[in-house]
Amino acid sequence: MDEQLLIMLSIMQGSGMLAPVLFIMFHVVRQFMFIPVVLVCMAGGMLFGSILGTVYSMTGLMLLSALFYFCIRKIPRTHEKLMRIKHRWFGPYVKMTVGQIAVLRLIPFFHYQLLNVCLLERRPDFRGFMKGAFATNLPLAFFYTIFGEYITQFSPGIATLIVIALFILFYLLREKIVTIKWHDFFSHTSV
Repeated sequence: MDEQLLIMLSIMQGSGMLAPVLFIMFHVVRQFMFIPVVLVCMAGGMLFGSILGTVYSMTGLMLLSALFYFCIRKIPRTHEKLMRIKHRWFGPYVKMTVGQIAVLRLIPFFHYQLLNVCLLERRPDFRGFMKGAFATNLPLAFFYTIFGEYITQFSPGIATLIVIALFILFYLLREKIVTIKWHDFFSHTSV
């Protein structure tokens, strides 16, 4: 584990009643320390148990999603950069479904805020975005909080099979129709 995460965990263990509040706030600031969401959710399971760890992780992730929704429009360069990455990885015409985003959140090395941009593209209003954020964050918080201790004991072969299964599930949950604008279609084919 990362040293910053270990320091924060020891602070939370000694903080008593403030530990849940500190843990929820840690979900918001962990992105600036480059600590993956997966590690924080696993730590929540170790600190608070399965049920409370999931509740606290969901609260922190929903707070982070709401903060993202209000801040991303005020930082257009970051939004453009995330959209360029999305276009490079998934193509310019792909709009991921909520199910696909939920599956990609389960894969530890996918960028959390990039998936938030994909969700924002699918559901641009605040209420829809937050419903989508809840639906995509719940499997992440639940899976890594409850099964976090067991995941670390998996062999590399089992871990690889799980990631391959998640990619297959991602493919199966894709949107089957792609809409390309008339102008975009003919601008690439004309000489």
